[in-house]
Amino acid sequence: MTRSTLSKPPAAPTLFALLILLALTASAGCSTAAEPAPRPSAVRNTAPAPSASGTPTDAAWAQLMTPMNEKAVALLTLAADRATEPRVRAFATRLRGDQEAELGRLRPLLARMGLPDTDVHAGHAMPGMVTESDLAAAKAAKGAAFDRLFLTRIRDHLRHSTQVSRSEIAAGARADAKRLAAALVTAREAALTELEALPGATRALG
Repeated sequence: MTRSTLSKPPAAPTLFALLILLALTASAGCSTAAEPAPRPSAVRNTAPAPSASGTPTDAAWAQLMTPMNEKAVALLTLAADRATEPRVRAFATRLRGDQEAELGRLRPLLARMGLPDTDVHAGHAMPGMVTESDLAAAKAAKGAAFDRLFLTRIRDHLRHSTQVSRSEIAAGARADAKRLAAALVTAREAALTELEALPGATRALG
C-alpha cells in the first residue's frame, strides 16, 4: 500500500479534541443505567476502520505525543544547565534522556503509520504542550524563578501526556502504539512522583 492510499488523518485541532473526549469518557466511570448491547452488525458499521495508519485515535496520539516530547526536551535542556537546585538539574537531565528515547520510538511509529514527522499542532494552544512563549520565559528567568517555571511546565506536560496516552491505551487499535503508550504512562507516573519530591516543588506546584 502506497502513502496515497492511506486514510488521511484528521485536522490538528480535531486530533486533540478526539483524545480529550476519549479521556473524559474513560474518567467518567460506568453508567448505572443498563443499556442494551449493540447488535454485532451495528458495531461493524460504526467502529472506525483501521488502516495502515491505524484508527484516528492512533494517529491523533502519535501526532500529538511527538511534538509534546520535542518541546519538553527543549525545556529540559535548559533546566539541565540552568536550574538552581542540583537535584532539579539531575532530574531534568534524566528526563531529557528518557523523552529523547521515546522520540526514538515515536518517530519510527509515525513512519510505519505513513504519517509525516511534522508538528501538525504548530500555532495551536495545546494543554500540556511547552510553547515558544514558555521557552522564552524560561530563558529570561533566573534562579528560583526559573526552577518554579520549569517545575510547573514540566508537571503539566507529564500530566497531560499521561492523560492522552491512557486514551490511546483504551481506544487505540495498533498494538505497537498501545504498547508505547503504556510505557509512556509508566514512565510519566514515575517522573511525576520524583518531581513532586524535588526541592522547591511544594512551593512551585502548590
